[in-house]
Amino acid sequence: MPNTSQTTSKPLAWLSLLLAAVTVVMLLMGYRSEVGPFAVGALATLALFCMRHPVLKSYAFTVWVFAFVAASMFYPQAFMTWAGWDLGKLIVPLIQIIMFGMGTTLSVADFTRVLKMPWPVFIGFALQFMIMPLVGFTLAKAFGFPDAIAAGVVLIGCCPSGVASNVMAYLARGDVALSVTITSFTTLASPFLTPFLMDKLAGQFIEVNPLKMMFEIINMIIVPIAAGLIANRILFSRRPVFQQGKTLALIAGGGLVLVAGILFLTPVVVFKYGDAVLQRTGFVVGLLLIVTVTSVKLIVSVWLKRPGNWIDKALPLVSMVAICCIIAVITARSRNDLLKVGFWLICSSMIHNALGYLMAYWLARAIRLKESACRAVAFEVGMQNG
Repeated sequence: MPNTSQTTSKPLAWLSLLLAAVTVVMLLMGYRSEVGPFAVGALATLALFCMRHPVLKSYAFTVWVFAFVAASMFYPQAFMTWAGWDLGKLIVPLIQIIMFGMGTTLSVADFTRVLKMPWPVFIGFALQFMIMPLVGFTLAKAFGFPDAIAAGVVLIGCCPSGVASNVMAYLARGDVALSVTITSFTTLASPFLTPFLMDKLAGQFIEVNPLKMMFEIINMIIVPIAAGLIANRILFSRRPVFQQGKTLALIAGGGLVLVAGILFLTPVVVFKYGDAVLQRTGFVVGLLLIVTVTSVKLIVSVWLKRPGNWIDKALPLVSMVAICCIIAVITARSRNDLLKVGFWLICSSMIHNALGYLMAYWLARAIRLKESACRAVAFEVGMQNG
Protein backbone atom coordinates (compact mmCIF):
# COMPACT_ATOMS: atom_id res chain seq x y z
CA MET A 1 0.00 0.00 0.00
CA PRO A 2 1.53 3.39 -1.00
CA ASN A 3 2.50 5.85 1.70
CA THR A 4 -0.27 8.48 1.75
CA SER A 5 1.94 11.26 3.08
CA GLN A 6 4.51 10.75 0.32
CA THR A 7 1.79 10.60 -2.34
CA THR A 8 0.12 13.83 -1.22
CA SER A 9 3.47 15.64 -0.93
CA LYS A 10 4.60 14.91 -4.50
CA PRO A 11 2.74 17.92 -5.99
CA LEU A 12 4.61 20.14 -3.53
CA ALA A 13 7.93 18.71 -4.69
CA TRP A 14 7.09 19.33 -8.35
CA LEU A 15 5.84 22.85 -7.57
CA SER A 16 9.05 23.61 -5.66
CA LEU A 17 11.17 22.38 -8.57
CA LEU A 18 9.11 24.44 -11.02
CA LEU A 19 9.46 27.62 -8.95
CA ALA A 20 13.19 26.98 -8.50
CA ALA A 21 13.59 26.55 -12.26
CA VAL A 22 11.70 29.79 -12.91
CA THR A 23 13.95 31.52 -10.37
CA VAL A 24 17.12 30.34 -12.11
CA VAL A 25 15.83 31.28 -15.58
CA MET A 26 14.79 34.77 -14.42
CA LEU A 27 18.18 35.34 -12.79
CA LEU A 28 19.95 34.30 -15.98
CA MET A 29 17.74 36.68 -17.96
CA GLY A 30 18.55 39.55 -15.62
CA TYR A 31 15.16 39.90 -13.88
CA ARG A 32 16.66 40.04 -10.40
CA SER A 33 14.16 42.49 -8.92
CA GLU A 34 11.18 40.36 -10.01
CA VAL A 35 12.49 36.97 -8.86
CA GLY A 36 11.47 37.33 -5.17
CA PRO A 37 8.05 35.61 -5.19
CA PHE A 38 9.40 32.61 -7.10
CA ALA A 39 12.50 32.17 -4.90
CA VAL A 40 10.54 32.48 -1.66
CA GLY A 41 7.77 30.27 -3.05
CA ALA A 42 10.27 27.58 -4.04
CA LEU A 43 11.72 27.45 -0.53
CA ALA A 44 8.33 27.59 1.20
CA THR A 45 6.88 24.74 -0.89
CA LEU A 46 10.08 22.73 -0.34
CA ALA A 47 9.67 23.23 3.42
CA LEU A 48 6.05 22.03 3.22
CA PHE A 49 7.21 19.02 1.21
CA CYS A 50 9.82 18.17 3.84
CA MET A 51 7.23 18.48 6.62
CA ARG A 52 5.08 15.83 4.91
CA HIS A 53 7.95 13.50 3.99
CA PRO A 54 8.74 10.82 6.62
CA VAL A 55 12.49 10.90 5.91
CA LEU A 56 13.03 14.60 5.18
CA LYS A 57 10.83 16.07 7.94
CA SER A 58 13.86 16.71 10.14
CA TYR A 59 15.13 19.18 7.51
CA ALA A 60 11.88 21.16 7.32
CA PHE A 61 12.92 23.71 9.96
CA THR A 62 16.21 24.44 8.18
CA VAL A 63 14.39 25.03 4.90
CA TRP A 64 11.86 27.30 6.63
CA VAL A 65 14.77 29.37 7.99
CA PHE A 66 16.11 29.80 4.45
CA ALA A 67 12.61 30.74 3.26
CA PHE A 68 12.29 33.46 5.92
CA VAL A 69 15.80 34.73 5.16
CA ALA A 70 14.97 34.92 1.46
CA ALA A 71 11.70 36.74 2.18
CA SER A 72 13.45 39.29 4.41
CA MET A 73 16.18 39.85 1.81
CA PHE A 74 13.71 40.42 -1.04
CA TYR A 75 11.11 42.32 1.02
CA PRO A 76 12.94 43.91 3.99
CA GLN A 77 10.25 46.53 4.61
CA ALA A 78 7.72 43.79 5.38
CA PHE A 79 9.83 42.84 8.40
CA MET A 80 10.58 46.37 9.61
CA THR A 81 7.25 47.80 10.73
CA TRP A 82 3.56 46.85 10.68
CA ALA A 83 1.11 49.77 10.84
CA GLY A 84 3.91 51.97 12.16
CA TRP A 85 4.86 49.49 14.91
CA ASP A 86 8.53 48.47 14.99
CA LEU A 87 8.80 44.68 14.64
CA GLY A 88 12.22 44.87 16.28
CA LYS A 89 10.37 45.11 19.60
CA LEU A 90 9.34 41.47 19.13
CA ILE A 91 12.89 40.16 19.27
CA VAL A 92 13.34 40.13 23.06
CA PRO A 93 9.90 38.60 23.90
CA LEU A 94 10.41 35.94 21.21
CA ILE A 95 13.84 35.07 22.61
CA GLN A 96 12.26 34.81 26.06
CA ILE A 97 9.63 32.41 24.69
CA ILE A 98 12.36 30.27 23.11
CA MET A 99 14.34 30.20 26.36
CA PHE A 100 11.19 29.29 28.28
CA GLY A 101 10.71 26.36 25.91
CA MET A 102 14.30 25.31 26.57
CA GLY A 103 13.68 25.57 30.31
CA THR A 104 10.72 23.19 30.10
CA THR A 105 13.08 20.50 28.76
CA LEU A 106 15.36 20.84 31.80
CA SER A 107 14.97 19.66 35.37
CA VAL A 108 16.91 19.91 38.62
CA ALA A 109 18.45 16.51 37.81
CA ASP A 110 20.21 18.05 34.81
CA PHE A 111 22.17 20.29 37.18
CA THR A 112 22.85 17.75 39.93
CA ARG A 113 24.15 15.27 37.34
CA VAL A 114 27.45 17.15 37.38
CA LEU A 115 28.23 15.40 40.68
CA LYS A 116 28.25 12.06 38.83
CA MET A 117 30.51 13.16 35.96
CA PRO A 118 32.36 16.37 36.95
CA TRP A 119 35.40 15.87 34.68
CA PRO A 120 33.57 15.54 31.31
CA VAL A 121 31.28 18.45 32.24
CA PHE A 122 34.27 20.62 33.15
CA ILE A 123 36.04 19.74 29.87
CA GLY A 124 32.95 20.57 27.79
CA PHE A 125 32.38 23.78 29.74
CA ALA A 126 36.00 24.93 29.41
CA LEU A 127 36.27 24.11 25.69
CA GLN A 128 32.96 25.87 25.03
CA PHE A 129 34.21 29.21 26.34
CA MET A 130 37.77 28.84 25.03
CA ILE A 131 37.59 27.48 21.48
CA MET A 132 34.62 29.28 19.96
CA PRO A 133 35.31 32.83 21.26
CA LEU A 134 38.97 32.70 20.17
CA VAL A 135 38.14 31.16 16.78
CA GLY A 136 35.41 33.77 16.26
CA PHE A 137 37.80 36.61 17.09
CA THR A 138 40.46 35.18 14.76
CA LEU A 139 37.97 34.83 11.88
CA ALA A 140 36.60 38.34 12.42
CA LYS A 141 40.12 39.74 12.13
CA ALA A 142 41.14 37.50 9.24
CA PHE A 143 38.09 38.30 7.08
CA GLY A 144 38.26 42.02 7.86
CA PHE A 145 34.53 42.39 8.48
CA PRO A 146 32.97 45.78 9.36
CA ASP A 147 33.05 46.42 13.10
CA ALA A 148 29.40 45.55 13.81
CA ILE A 149 29.56 42.27 11.86
CA ALA A 150 32.94 41.39 13.37
CA ALA A 151 31.46 41.86 16.84
CA GLY A 152 28.55 39.63 15.83
CA VAL A 153 30.93 36.86 14.77
CA VAL A 154 32.68 37.10 18.13
CA LEU A 155 29.31 37.14 19.94
CA ILE A 156 28.27 33.88 18.25
CA GLY A 157 31.44 32.32 19.61
CA CYS A 158 30.77 33.64 23.11
CA CYS A 159 27.21 32.26 23.30
CA PRO A 160 26.42 29.04 25.19
CA SER A 161 25.17 25.90 23.51
CA GLY A 162 21.46 25.17 23.12
CA VAL A 163 18.85 22.44 22.82
CA ALA A 164 19.82 21.76 19.19
CA SER A 165 23.16 20.37 20.38
CA ASN A 166 21.31 17.96 22.68
CA VAL A 167 19.25 16.70 19.74
CA MET A 168 22.35 16.27 17.57
CA ALA A 169 24.15 14.41 20.37
CA TYR A 170 21.19 12.02 20.51
CA LEU A 171 21.17 11.49 16.73
CA ALA A 172 24.96 10.92 16.73
CA ARG A 173 24.69 8.42 19.62
CA GLY A 174 26.57 10.70 21.94
CA ASP A 175 26.18 11.03 25.70
CA VAL A 176 22.88 12.92 25.82
CA ALA A 177 22.92 13.30 29.61
CA LEU A 178 26.36 14.92 29.41
CA SER A 179 25.20 17.15 26.55
CA VAL A 180 22.17 18.39 28.50
CA THR A 181 24.26 19.02 31.62
CA ILE A 182 26.87 21.04 29.71
CA THR A 183 24.08 23.05 28.06
CA SER A 184 22.58 23.77 31.47
CA PHE A 185 25.82 25.00 33.02
CA THR A 186 27.04 27.01 30.02
CA THR A 187 23.65 28.73 29.89
CA LEU A 188 23.77 29.60 33.59
CA ALA A 189 27.31 30.93 33.21
CA SER A 190 26.53 32.98 30.10
CA PRO A 191 25.40 36.16 31.95
CA PHE A 192 28.90 36.41 33.41
CA LEU A 193 31.24 34.84 30.83
CA THR A 194 29.63 36.16 27.63
CA PRO A 195 29.89 39.86 28.64
CA PHE A 196 33.43 39.31 29.96
CA LEU A 197 34.59 37.64 26.73
CA MET A 198 32.81 40.20 24.56
CA ASP A 199 34.51 43.02 26.45
CA LYS A 200 37.96 41.46 26.01
CA LEU A 201 37.59 40.21 22.41
CA ALA A 202 34.96 42.39 20.72
CA GLY A 203 35.76 45.58 22.60
CA GLN A 204 38.10 46.69 19.84
CA PHE A 205 35.27 46.49 17.28
CA ILE A 206 32.41 48.10 19.22
CA GLU A 207 31.84 49.59 22.66
CA VAL A 208 30.83 46.86 25.11
CA ASN A 209 29.28 47.47 28.53
CA PRO A 210 29.72 44.12 30.33
CA LEU A 211 27.37 44.90 33.22
CA LYS A 212 24.63 46.12 30.87
CA MET A 213 25.01 42.99 28.74
CA MET A 214 24.88 40.80 31.85
CA PHE A 215 21.55 42.29 32.92
CA GLU A 216 20.18 41.91 29.39
CA ILE A 217 21.15 38.22 29.32
CA ILE A 218 19.57 37.66 32.73
CA ASN A 219 16.35 39.27 31.49
CA MET A 220 16.28 37.47 28.13
CA ILE A 221 17.66 34.06 29.05
CA ILE A 222 18.04 33.22 32.74
CA VAL A 223 14.65 34.44 34.00
CA PRO A 224 12.65 32.67 31.22
CA ILE A 225 14.67 29.46 31.69
CA ALA A 226 13.94 29.59 35.43
CA ALA A 227 10.25 29.98 34.57
CA GLY A 228 10.59 27.01 32.21
CA LEU A 229 12.08 24.91 35.02
CA ILE A 230 9.03 25.72 37.16
CA ALA A 231 6.76 24.86 34.23
CA ASN A 232 8.62 21.56 33.78
CA ARG A 233 7.69 20.65 37.34
CA ILE A 234 4.04 21.56 36.75
CA LEU A 235 3.76 19.83 33.39
CA PHE A 236 5.70 16.61 33.91
CA SER A 237 5.52 15.88 37.63
CA ARG A 238 3.82 12.55 38.42
CA ARG A 239 2.70 13.73 41.83
CA PRO A 240 -1.11 13.55 42.09
CA VAL A 241 -1.35 17.16 43.28
CA PHE A 242 -0.20 18.41 39.86
CA GLN A 243 -2.84 16.33 38.09
CA GLN A 244 -5.74 17.95 39.93
CA GLY A 245 -7.81 20.68 38.31
CA LYS A 246 -8.00 22.73 41.50
CA THR A 247 -4.22 22.85 41.84
CA LEU A 248 -3.70 23.87 38.22
CA ALA A 249 -6.42 26.52 38.45
CA LEU A 250 -4.84 27.87 41.64
CA ILE A 251 -1.40 28.07 39.97
CA ALA A 252 -2.81 29.82 36.89
CA GLY A 253 -4.86 32.25 38.97
CA GLY A 254 -1.98 32.96 41.32
CA GLY A 255 0.27 33.62 38.34
CA LEU A 256 -2.16 36.18 36.94
CA VAL A 257 -2.34 37.90 40.33
CA LEU A 258 1.46 38.08 40.45
CA VAL A 259 1.57 39.51 36.91
CA ALA A 260 -0.99 42.16 37.84
CA GLY A 261 0.97 42.99 40.98
CA ILE A 262 4.21 43.38 39.04
CA LEU A 263 2.59 45.54 36.36
CA PHE A 264 0.73 47.85 38.74
CA LEU A 265 2.93 47.91 41.82
CA THR A 266 6.51 47.74 40.54
CA PRO A 267 8.52 50.07 38.29
CA VAL A 268 9.50 49.04 34.75
CA VAL A 269 13.15 49.09 35.84
CA VAL A 270 13.72 46.60 38.67
CA PHE A 271 17.36 47.51 39.22
CA LYS A 272 19.69 50.10 37.69
CA TYR A 273 23.40 50.68 37.98
CA GLY A 274 24.74 53.31 35.58
CA ASP A 275 23.72 52.27 32.07
CA ALA A 276 22.99 48.70 33.21
CA VAL A 277 19.27 48.12 33.62
CA LEU A 278 17.37 45.02 34.76
CA GLN A 279 13.78 45.32 33.54
CA ARG A 280 10.67 43.51 34.71
CA THR A 281 9.75 42.16 31.24
CA GLY A 282 11.50 38.82 31.77
CA PHE A 283 9.56 38.20 34.99
CA VAL A 284 6.24 39.20 33.38
CA VAL A 285 6.77 37.07 30.27
CA GLY A 286 7.95 34.12 32.36
CA LEU A 287 4.90 34.25 34.62
CA LEU A 288 2.51 34.65 31.68
CA LEU A 289 4.04 31.61 29.99
CA ILE A 290 3.68 29.56 33.19
CA VAL A 291 0.04 30.67 33.37
CA THR A 292 -0.46 29.75 29.71
CA VAL A 293 0.97 26.22 29.84
CA THR A 294 -0.75 25.53 33.18
CA SER A 295 -4.09 26.66 31.74
CA VAL A 296 -3.60 24.54 28.63
CA LYS A 297 -2.77 21.50 30.78
CA LEU A 298 -5.91 22.17 32.83
CA ILE A 299 -8.06 22.28 29.69
CA VAL A 300 -6.41 19.52 27.65
CA SER A 301 -5.34 16.99 30.28
CA VAL A 302 -7.92 17.49 33.05
CA TRP A 303 -11.11 18.74 31.41
CA LEU A 304 -10.82 17.11 27.98
CA LYS A 305 -8.94 14.02 29.25
CA ARG A 306 -6.57 14.11 26.26
CA PRO A 307 -3.03 12.64 26.25
CA GLY A 308 -0.41 14.77 27.96
CA ASN A 309 2.11 14.74 25.09
CA TRP A 310 0.70 17.97 23.61
CA ILE A 311 3.52 19.98 25.17
CA ASP A 312 6.14 17.95 23.27
CA LYS A 313 4.51 19.05 20.00
CA ALA A 314 3.42 22.59 20.86
CA LEU A 315 6.53 24.16 22.41
CA PRO A 316 9.01 23.01 19.71
CA LEU A 317 6.64 24.40 17.06
CA VAL A 318 6.29 27.72 18.89
CA SER A 319 10.07 27.92 19.31
CA MET A 320 10.70 27.21 15.62
CA VAL A 321 8.23 29.89 14.53
CA ALA A 322 9.82 32.35 16.96
CA ILE A 323 13.32 31.59 15.65
CA CYS A 324 12.21 32.10 12.03
CA CYS A 325 10.60 35.44 12.92
CA ILE A 326 13.68 36.64 14.82
CA ILE A 327 15.98 35.69 11.95
CA ALA A 328 13.74 37.45 9.42
CA VAL A 329 13.53 40.68 11.45
CA ILE A 330 17.29 40.78 12.07
CA THR A 331 18.12 39.87 8.46
CA ALA A 332 15.89 42.66 7.14
CA ARG A 333 17.74 45.19 9.27
CA SER A 334 21.15 43.88 8.18
CA ARG A 335 20.27 43.42 4.50
CA ASN A 336 22.66 46.00 3.08
CA ASP A 337 25.61 44.72 5.10
CA LEU A 338 24.78 41.11 4.20
CA LEU A 339 24.71 41.96 0.50
CA LYS A 340 28.24 43.31 0.85
CA VAL A 341 29.79 40.52 2.93
CA GLY A 342 27.16 37.78 2.82
CA PHE A 343 29.27 35.18 0.99
CA TRP A 344 32.30 35.69 3.21
CA LEU A 345 30.10 35.71 6.31
CA ILE A 346 28.69 32.31 5.32
CA CYS A 347 32.23 31.04 4.75
CA SER A 348 33.39 32.29 8.15
CA SER A 349 30.35 30.72 9.85
CA MET A 350 31.06 27.35 8.24
CA ILE A 351 34.73 27.52 9.23
CA HIS A 352 33.76 28.63 12.75
CA ASN A 353 31.45 25.66 13.29
CA ALA A 354 33.75 23.15 11.60
CA LEU A 355 36.74 24.16 13.72
CA GLY A 356 34.58 24.02 16.84
CA TYR A 357 33.45 20.46 16.09
CA LEU A 358 36.91 19.20 15.10
CA MET A 359 38.94 20.87 17.84
CA ALA A 360 36.50 19.92 20.60
CA TYR A 361 36.24 16.31 19.45
CA TRP A 362 39.97 15.70 19.12
CA LEU A 363 40.85 17.55 22.32
CA ALA A 364 38.26 15.45 24.16
CA ARG A 365 39.82 12.35 22.58
CA ALA A 366 43.28 13.51 23.65
CA ILE A 367 42.01 13.87 27.22
CA ARG A 368 40.72 10.28 26.86
CA LEU A 369 37.02 10.83 27.32
CA LYS A 370 34.71 8.07 26.12
CA GLU A 371 33.68 8.14 22.46
CA SER A 372 30.08 9.03 23.34
CA ALA A 373 31.32 11.87 25.56
CA CYS A 374 33.63 13.14 22.79
CA ARG A 375 30.70 13.36 20.40
CA ALA A 376 28.58 15.19 22.97
CA VAL A 377 31.37 17.68 23.71
CA ALA A 378 31.93 18.26 19.97
CA PHE A 379 28.30 19.24 19.41
CA GLU A 380 28.18 21.33 22.58
CA VAL A 381 31.19 23.37 21.49
CA GLY A 382 30.55 23.58 17.75
CA MET A 383 26.81 24.27 17.83
CA GLN A 384 26.07 27.64 19.38
CA ASN A 385 22.81 29.09 20.67
CA GLY A 386 23.42 32.43 18.92
